Amino acid sequence: MSTTALTGGTVIDSSGSRQVDVLVDQGTGQIAEIGTGISGADRTIDVAGQTIIPGFVDLHVHLRQPGNEAAETIESGSRAAAVGGFTAVVAMPNTTPCTDSAAVVNEILAFGRTALCEIKPSAAITIGRDGEALAPMGELAGLGVRMFTDDGTGVQDAQLMRRALEYADSMVVNDGTNIVLSQHCEVTALSQGGVMHEGEWSSRLGLGGQPSEAEELMVMRDIALARLTGARVHMQHLSTAGSVAAVRAAKAAGYPVTAEAAPHHFTLTDAACADYDTCFKVHPPLRTASDVEAVRAGLADGTIDVIATDHAPHTADAKELPFDQAPPGMVGLETAFAIANTELGLSIEQLVQVMSSRPAEIGGLGDRHGGPIEVGRPANLCVIDADEEWTIDRAQLAGLSSNTPFHGKNVRGRVRHTIFSGEVVVLDTKPLR
Repeated sequence: MSTTALTGGTVIDSSGSRQVDVLVDQGTGQIAEIGTGISGADRTIDVAGQTIIPGFVDLHVHLRQPGNEAAETIESGSRAAAVGGFTAVVAMPNTTPCTDSAAVVNEILAFGRTALCEIKPSAAITIGRDGEALAPMGELAGLGVRMFTDDGTGVQDAQLMRRALEYADSMVVNDGTNIVLSQHCEVTALSQGGVMHEGEWSSRLGLGGQPSEAEELMVMRDIALARLTGARVHMQHLSTAGSVAAVRAAKAAGYPVTAEAAPHHFTLTDAACADYDTCFKVHPPLRTASDVEAVRAGLADGTIDVIATDHAPHTADAKELPFDQAPPGMVGLETAFAIANTELGLSIEQLVQVMSSRPAEIGGLGDRHGGPIEVGRPANLCVIDADEEWTIDRAQLAGLSSNTPFHGKNVRGRVRHTIFSGEVVVLDTKPLR
């Protein structure tokens, strides 16, 4: 169908709230008309009582392809993303082979051409994510890469990170966007051997712990490097009160620092590991109740810029290993909005800011995602019912893996429809391809 009208709903975007119909054109991929009483569309979807918003953007997703397609593929991951209301995701580079070359970036872009959302590859800061030599950042930026990260390890060498920041800051890209270095904040000399947060529960369970300081020292180091170089740095998946406080102080001082938090870090604590359920094993680990409150406060006051899922699928066999041997990670694309809407107490306007507008801006996607809903803009939208109550069921997830920590949780708020480039890819919560 070429045109689709969304009728009877409320539009909320960066310019405010209004009750209008929206007509999208799949042929042009754009919003064709906004007004009241739109008729004559090839398909009309009644969204009365629901809200039309810019599609969500996720700056931190593991799609596993190439190399671990049993856990996820770009196609299956994009399907999960679309069900969750995401119209763009940034794929992390810890693939096999690592996303540190033009060949791998081009492969990911090729797979992404038939995806249900935009797939924006990130690339490694260092070759092989080994922390020894810089990847060819200029060449990869020429292919459209805008975010670089050694996610999963973090750049341990301060001098190398300084060089990377200076190099990224000096790069000029022709579309006017910036290069952003995203840091996995972890000093591995302190965290090595730890499989959960170091504290009361790690002692009770007899498991190796990762202290909060392993994250906080890296956060503080890179804030100092941002101050030294003037280059932008984005802090990934903050999980501790100390990290949030450090970023808050850095922003107050005017340093070019942004940050993200994952849904599990503003909802779950390390006590969830009490039964050795590996669905609760994640990296960085679940922290304490006071850390959870600090992350929530950081999202509420703007210290933390965006919600990013850190969607990390694993096969059932991998997650059935003992807790200290199982890989860390949780899936999160399909449940992120519902968890945030249920837990945070933020308005829809605020959720649009942290899940759509701001991540699109940081990720260099603002020309086509996260922006105002206007005629002529790319039609990347989702329709939500903020009051719908439902129960998360791992058996109903659209991705290949089901390692969610939220199975059985009752939540409020659901994505009903998703439109990517003018095409309805999710209708009444179900993907259409």
